[in-house]
Amino acid sequence: MRSQCYVMLILLLLFSLLEANSLSSLLTPGHMEAILERYERYSYEERQLTESELETQGRWNLESSKLRAKIEVLEKNIRNYVGEDLEPLNLRELQSIEQQLETALKRVRTRKNQAMHESISELHKKERALQEQNSALSKKLKENEMNEEQQNTQDHTISKAMLPPWLLRHMNEQYEI
Repeated sequence: MRSQCYVMLILLLLFSLLEANSLSSLLTPGHMEAILERYERYSYEERQLTESELETQGRWNLESSKLRAKIEVLEKNIRNYVGEDLEPLNLRELQSIEQQLETALKRVRTRKNQAMHESISELHKKERALQEQNSALSKKLKENEMNEEQQNTQDHTISKAMLPPWLLRHMNEQYEI
């Protein structure tokens, strides 16, 4: 860090020489103070940036470590829930896992039953709609049959009216026998 500051000072002096184009301008009282001021300002800003970067990096490292630890715990729990790595667990830990699994199983069964009831309800609605549709179609079929029967009766009556009377008497005699 300190070597960087010295390098900065040397660079500032060199740039000042290039700007001034002469060594005599460096020896003026105000010019040397300005160079030192710029050096101090740049070195202070560099320290601030470096400290800020280190602080940020430290926070990220800490956050990363916390997240890795959480991931490890979650992975261990998942292995335990599927029945792996149970040997190192004591009775209390095993009972805790069992309780958690039973609670989860109850929630799954409750949701499954709810989904089944919703499905049954939907099927009942469809059944009622199909029954209503069936009733409407049956009613329409009966109406069509009755209309057809009436039409046939009317056609038979009309055809009898068109026949000559002697043929009608002959037909009636045959049916009466």
